[in-house]
Amino acid sequence: MARIRVLVVDDHRIFAEALATALSAEPEIEVGAAGSAPAAEQALERAAADGRPFDVLLVDADLGSPAALGPPRRPRAAVEPDPAPAPVRRTVGVVPAPRQAGSALAGRVPPGARPVPEPAADGRRAADGITLLGRACQSHPGLRAVVLAAEDDPRRAVRALYAGAAGWVAKESSLSRLLAVVRGVLRGETHLPPALLTGVVRELTTARRDRTESERLVDSLTPREKQVLRCMVAGMGRQAVAERLYLSPHTVRTHMQNVLGKLGVHSTLAAVALARRAGIAPADPPAVAPAGP
Repeated sequence: MARIRVLVVDDHRIFAEALATALSAEPEIEVGAAGSAPAAEQALERAAADGRPFDVLLVDADLGSPAALGPPRRPRAAVEPDPAPAPVRRTVGVVPAPRQAGSALAGRVPPGARPVPEPAADGRRAADGITLLGRACQSHPGLRAVVLAAEDDPRRAVRALYAGAAGWVAKESSLSRLLAVVRGVLRGETHLPPALLTGVVRELTTARRDRTESERLVDSLTPREKQVLRCMVAGMGRQAVAERLYLSPHTVRTHMQNVLGKLGVHSTLAAVALARRAGIAPADPPAVAPAGP
């Protein structure tokens, strides 16, 4: 029988290893632990390359945040890399049911979502737990992700669902509750604490209402103004839009002013944010002419 392979990601090493040890006491579960987003992504890639992908990702919502890391520690003489996640125990038992990647909201951008962290020095984006979760679900479609959180936060829970999470578990929950969630998400279920569910539904309803209003405003634009808006969403300046649509810069300026007025905003940034809430896709990049001989 196939084993359930779980990767625990938490930068509190003691917590991560203690949780991995507790989970591995279950005969059908095999567990690895990682202490950072880069270590987790490497573990997921390595496991997939070896033909033994992880089935479930348990990730700390506050991964890498100052609150999670606590007060600064004295620098060490050498940097110790996160050890490669190793199975804590051999397991036998449950065969995971076929799974769909992520939640029903996966891949969509929630209105009012927080900005994605800036790229790190190595060119990759620094990841909090939910950002890591989103990247992992996108790179590994068969993975089921569950957020471990110190407190229930409906807005962050909605963000996690949009990123692809299939469950949210409070860190104060019992081990039996966590195991029930792990097994449930493998059956294609989405698990949220009852106390969190009302807040999540309220956030989703508000997001839907905001999207509907944004769609109504965008629908008030003329076809040409919608073209200009899509160019704005793509980050094009006035001159680039003029060249793209074969218009004069003065005409483009007039269209942009009309767009801002009809959308009821006062800046290009606000217009772009509203357009994204309405589901407006950016204009395709211009085709590059082939180089001559």
